[in-house]
Amino acid sequence: MTGPITHLLNRELEVWRPVSSPDGYGGQTATLALQPAPVAAKVDQPSASERLVAAQLDSDHSHDIYLQPSADVRRGDELRDEGTGEQWRVLAVVAPSTPVYRKAQAQLIQGEGEPDG
Repeated sequence: MTGPITHLLNRELEVWRPVSSPDGYGGQTATLALQPAPVAAKVDQPSASERLVAAQLDSDHSHDIYLQPSADVRRGDELRDEGTGEQWRVLAVVAPSTPVYRKAQAQLIQGEGEPDG
């Protein structure tokens, strides 16, 4: 992996993608499937002012996750850090006009009983 932001990507995240299959009764069952390759990422923590604005706007976006421009991450995916147990749901993926990086706007998924953060 090489690129202009490679030195900043300090985490490896698993990519889990929603897939649906027939449930046998005319409907669909949705599950998450682990994708074959993890992605290198940098997860930015929201600042206090960003959290305040998000709370005022009732926003779900809590973290920016920076990725290589070629990373296969899509809206609806979940990114998981196996080492820490943290998980994020990808709300949108954007890139600058010059493909230097991709940024996933994501929402932290907290486990039961975890404090807000």
